[in-house]
Amino acid sequence: MTAVTAVLREMRWWDIEPVLELEHELFPDDAWSAGMFWSELTHARGPRATRRYVVAEDPSDGRIVGYAGLASAGDLGDVQTIAAARDQWGTGLGARLLTELLRAATDFECAEVLLEVRVDNTRAQRLYERFGFEPIGFRRGYYQPGNVDALVMRLTDPAQTKTDPEHPEHPESSETHG
Repeated sequence: MTAVTAVLREMRWWDIEPVLELEHELFPDDAWSAGMFWSELTHARGPRATRRYVVAEDPSDGRIVGYAGLASAGDLGDVQTIAAARDQWGTGLGARLLTELLRAATDFECAEVLLEVRVDNTRAQRLYERFGFEPIGFRRGYYQPGNVDALVMRLTDPAQTKTDPEHPEHPESSETHG
């Protein structure tokens, strides 16, 4: 299967278990807990929603192959998490997930979007740079227990980034911690 066939949809509570399996596979040392996902999802619905979480589902078998989340506060968006299953790396799924988060940031009227990415995750850094994110600083020892630094990146005016710049054939469709 390629990521192009994955269906992006709103993450719901019943997705937490399969998302956690993928989370632990990809981030064994600093995986989110079920409680963290539950907490985020409580803010993702209704007229006062401040979060947007999506999953990428393989339509052939229902397997969750990716997920992503954004938090907003005022005019600031923050990529909370973004991940694609290893068998999806290089297929464009990460770009589709990020495109969806930037659409959400625009809907939330965010003037800028921030994210943190492990300094050793150059694959994710390249993805973010393609979308116009720029490095603005570091958070020392951010990822625990490994004491790995985070690179902080910022995108100004997410409304101007509507598609993956390298794959415009995948317009706004409905691998890393962010």
